[in-house]
Amino acid sequence: MKYTRIEGKNKGKVVLYAISTCMWCKKTKRLLNELGVQYDYIDVDLLTGEEKEEAKKEVLRWRKRAVYPLLVINDLYCIKSYDEEEIKEALEG
Repeated sequence: MKYTRIEGKNKGKVVLYAISTCMWCKKTKRLLNELGVQYDYIDVDLLTGEEKEEAKKEVLRWRKRAVYPLLVINDLYCIKSYDEEEIKEALEG
């Protein structure tokens, strides 16, 4: 899969699975940008074929059903939906 990298402070591996038209996904991207965190993201709805299926499998690995935005930190911790306080705590703590 081809992720887009946003440069910033290295807080470990931060990956965002999003939907391009989702208001909460956009808010999550904006918050990560405001925090100045380096992260990779992928807009799952803009993918096709095998890439889309691979992204969906990755999301379902973390949640029993697909929920966006889905933020995965260091392949250990997952934040589903938009939760500003939880995101800040996970990345600034």
